[in-house]
Amino acid sequence: MDFSWHSLIGVALGIGLAAATGFRIFIPLLVAGLAARLDVLPLGDSFQWLQSTPALVMLGTAAIAETRGCRVVRLAARRIAAARNAGGAVATGEIFSFADADMRIHPETFNAIDDMLGSGRIVAGATGVTLERWSLGLAVTYALVVPWVWLLRMDTGVVFCPSADFRAVGGFDERRSFGEDVQFLLDLRRLGRARGQRLGRARRAKAIASTRKFDRYGDWHYFRLLLRLLGPMLRSPATRSALVEDYWYRDPAR
Repeated sequence: MDFSWHSLIGVALGIGLAAATGFRIFIPLLVAGLAARLDVLPLGDSFQWLQSTPALVMLGTAAIAETRGCRVVRLAARRIAAARNAGGAVATGEIFSFADADMRIHPETFNAIDDMLGSGRIVAGATGVTLERWSLGLAVTYALVVPWVWLLRMDTGVVFCPSADFRAVGGFDERRSFGEDVQFLLDLRRLGRARGQRLGRARRAKAIASTRKFDRYGDWHYFRLLLRLLGPMLRSPATRSALVEDYWYRDPAR
């Protein structure tokens, strides 16, 4: 079975199908398609598409998603914090994990999270990240962030906590356009301190962070962005908000 952009379309359609229906309807179609692909089940001309690679990928993805209880939550607010809170509102697990859509998580992510929270010493934490590519500009930018990680004793990447503690702190602050994950971890740190717990870093399961912003704006652009943010921050909150909207939400081509 060849894997191409048709397969990626199939994956996207499969996730959409699973999200749109609550019925277990895709497994029979998947079985029929696989049987036809193996020449076990003859199909009529109007159903030949069922054994095609895009159809099998789509149905396979939808079948896995629906059997694992995956859901897609829709919301109108264009805020990262709001999107994460919306997911947390419908999730039923005992542990919540949050990641950016363009991250690639480590295969051992959930084992590492389970180990850390299971120890009883950790209230919440993050995995940390590495970058999908490196350059001098990216390395300098990364090095700029590291001291803050050490100082605050918190990290970025896949952020995790027990679901009960997520609700106890009220989730992510939806008033924040950015930095909502930092505030969230600070709130959880305060919660855990009373119980003798601390924040943790699952460094053996670092996520791979996308460099798409650097691909678009240049590998040194973060320094220009900081200067643009710091100036208006001291003069005009409205100007700062406009810059934040452009960079994190509208992301216009420049």
